[in-house]
Amino acid sequence: MRLSSKRLFLRVASFTAVALMLPLQTVQAQTVLRVAASPVPHAEILEFVKPKLQAEGIDLQVKVYTDYVQPNLVVDEGQLEANFFQHRPYLRAFNKDRKTKVVEVPNSAVLIEPFGGYSRKITSVAQLKTGAVVAIPNDPSNSGRALALLAQQGLIKLKDPISIQATARDVVDNPRKLQFRELEAAQLPRALGDVDLALINTNYALEAKLNPLKDALFLEDGLKSAYGNFIAARADNADSPAIRKLVAALHTPEVRQFIQTKYKGTITPAF
Repeated sequence: MRLSSKRLFLRVASFTAVALMLPLQTVQAQTVLRVAASPVPHAEILEFVKPKLQAEGIDLQVKVYTDYVQPNLVVDEGQLEANFFQHRPYLRAFNKDRKTKVVEVPNSAVLIEPFGGYSRKITSVAQLKTGAVVAIPNDPSNSGRALALLAQQGLIKLKDPISIQATARDVVDNPRKLQFRELEAAQLPRALGDVDLALINTNYALEAKLNPLKDALFLEDGLKSAYGNFIAARADNADSPAIRKLVAALHTPEVRQFIQTKYKGTITPAF
C-alpha cells in the first residue's frame, strides 16, 4: 500500500507539473509583434484586430506616437517591428532626409485620410481675405499635398501642379497674397485660433475632435488620393509571417465595416 501511494503521489505531482506548464508554453508560443501607430485612427484599428491576431499566435503590441518622426526611427533602429501611420510620399521623403531604410510592406494599404482645410474665422473659401495667414505642414510631402489642395481650390497656382514636393517657393500665382506658416503637422489643430486657415491631416483633425465631413471647408477627394496609409517595416522582416498575418487581419470585411461605421465616411478603406 505504501508503494502504491508513493506511485500515485508521483503520478499526481507529475500531472500537476505538466498542467502548470501548459499556460506558460502557450504564452511562449506567441510571436510578439510591436507596431508604432498614430492614436487615431491607426492605433484604434490595430486594437480592433488584436483578438484575431491573438488567436493566430501573434501578440500584437501597439505603441502610440503623436508625431510623424519617431515611428520611422524606432522601426529603422530595430526597436519595433513595424509602423502604421504614413503614406508613400512621406516615407520616401523621410528616408531621403534621414538616411533611413524603412520600406513599405507590399499591398498593405489600409485606409486613405482625405486632407482638409479648416478655419475658426471663416465659413467658406470665398471669405478668405487678402493677406490671410494659412498654416500648412512643415514636412515636404504633406506641405506639397496641402499646396496642391489649395491650388485645386483656385487659391494659388503652382509651378508644377502635380508635384508632391512643392513648397511655398513653388507658388507662381498668389492673387490673395496668402501668407504661409509652416508648422509641425501635430500642431496644426491647435493653431486654428491664430491663423485664418489650416490644412490638416485627418488623423490630427479627428484627435482634435474635428469632423472632416462637417468642419472642413474643403476636402481632398479620398477616392482619388494617392496617399493610402500602409504598414511599413525594415526590409529584413517586411515579409515575415507575423507581418503577413497582420496585413491579412487588416484586409478583412470586418475591418472595412469597422472603418466605415466608426469614422462615418471621414476615412476611406483602401482595400
